[in-house]
Amino acid sequence: MTRFLHLLVALAALLLAPGAIAQERGPVVLAAASLQESLTEAANVWAAKGHAKPVLSFAASSALARQVIAGAPADLFLSADEEWMDAVAKAGLLRAGTRTTLLGNRLVLIAPTASKLRLTPSRGFALARALGGGRLALADPDAVPAGKYAKAALTHLGVWAGVAAKVAPAENVRAAMALVERGAAPLGIVYATDARASKTVRVVGVFPASSHPPIRYPVALLKASRHKDAAGFRAFLLSKQGRAIFARHGFSNP
Repeated sequence: MTRFLHLLVALAALLLAPGAIAQERGPVVLAAASLQESLTEAANVWAAKGHAKPVLSFAASSALARQVIAGAPADLFLSADEEWMDAVAKAGLLRAGTRTTLLGNRLVLIAPTASKLRLTPSRGFALARALGGGRLALADPDAVPAGKYAKAALTHLGVWAGVAAKVAPAENVRAAMALVERGAAPLGIVYATDARASKTVRVVGVFPASSHPPIRYPVALLKASRHKDAAGFRAFLLSKQGRAIFARHGFSNP
């Protein structure tokens, strides 16, 4: 709860800062942590077209959805799963007709670059043995999409029970990857795009797409949005040029 309040305060401070008048700043975009590099590039390209640069706020989709439901001012929401977008929709906070699926992703097992380990995620694979006395870094499997997908995959493959007590839950997928990057955990589960963005982890194995629900990133305008560029930026993300940016960072079409 404290972290959630800090996120709200930080976002409010950003929007109320001197010069942060609606027509002088770009639309406020709340986006899943795994979109940091790709969405930042997209925002820069959009700004280069003569638009005010979008204000990007990255966190776990769960935290962002709760911010929206609590009344945080924003224009667009990009979630890493459908369920948290559903929660915002159920609260009646989406602009009708603007929700669509933007991207897809893959789930991977990572280790530090110096690790010699190789594992093939499959039924009954030796994940617990590979961990030894170490922890498995995951985004919070009870709330954060990356962690929920990971738990679903491990459950489907029959190994969740053997590693559940060894999980090191993190507030979002990038925080989970940071545990592996720092050597605090020998293994972690993140999106393929996260692993691609890091120079200090490597992919040990790729989870079968059939082992977890499809990884989909929906985007929608928020009903409270009044920014003149909000709809335009959403359309740009969905355009051929926008999708090409995400593809360069490893995302797939849904």
